[in-house]
Amino acid sequence: MEHTLEKSHFEMDQIHVYYELFNHPTSEKTVVLLHGFLSSTFSYRRLIPLLCEDFNVITIDLPPFGKSGKTTYYSYSYQNLALTVIRLVEKLGKKNVTLIGHSMGGQISLNICYQRPDLIEKCILLCSSGYLKRSKPYLIASSYIPFFYLYVKFWLARSGVRKNLQNVVYDHKMIDDEMLYGYLQPFIEDNEIFKALTKMIRDREGDLSSAQLQTIETPSLLIWGEHDKVVPVQIGKKLNRDLKSSELIILKDTGHLVPEERPEEVLNHIKKFLQPKNTTPLTH
Repeated sequence: MEHTLEKSHFEMDQIHVYYELFNHPTSEKTVVLLHGFLSSTFSYRRLIPLLCEDFNVITIDLPPFGKSGKTTYYSYSYQNLALTVIRLVEKLGKKNVTLIGHSMGGQISLNICYQRPDLIEKCILLCSSGYLKRSKPYLIASSYIPFFYLYVKFWLARSGVRKNLQNVVYDHKMIDDEMLYGYLQPFIEDNEIFKALTKMIRDREGDLSSAQLQTIETPSLLIWGEHDKVVPVQIGKKLNRDLKSSELIILKDTGHLVPEERPEEVLNHIKKFLQPKNTTPLTH
């Protein structure tokens, strides 16, 4: 199916936000992909071509990741990141969209559903983070120390991309050079991203509480990896209890990076979840 691709960015709060819009020739349904922490649109590389067969697809590099800006003038709170996505969706004239959020992208998706339920038709959470508290006061205070960003850079370098990937995928054989470089590349250009990550330590508020989550009525699909070491299945089960209209699917032999590990399986669950429900009474 032919589709057009628009690569662009828009400005908000003195930062440019990179996005790609895949326009489907006939579909009226739009999905918005939000990636996780220390990641980018790259993490959806296997899922995007599959989604483009049936939907309009918007992918966003959440600041300060990927090709988006890394200024310290921007507020990296979940609330403001959610507002940034809302502004982009409105700018593109999209309504009744479906959010697909992986890990931190799930936290942003929940914030969007909480702020603007009128804009969102459905929400799909892929191993979504949740219930995190704000950073410890000593860490926030430390982030003001000059050149603290170099410690952030050292910490990330010490943990290593390969080690981090081994922690988020179940089958380590799938980790190849393309995958390694794709996740490493945004962090080898300059120090600006580490300065932005330092500011994120200060800006990031705690997650939505159970009481707040229980007010969200957006139909939600939760897809989890059975062996997720980053956000354990218990978080998915708790979200499933707190979100009024939600269902939880657990994928066997799968880790945290479900868009990379199980793209076809994830697509099948998404399509089933998004297909119109038959509301016409059956006649005999």
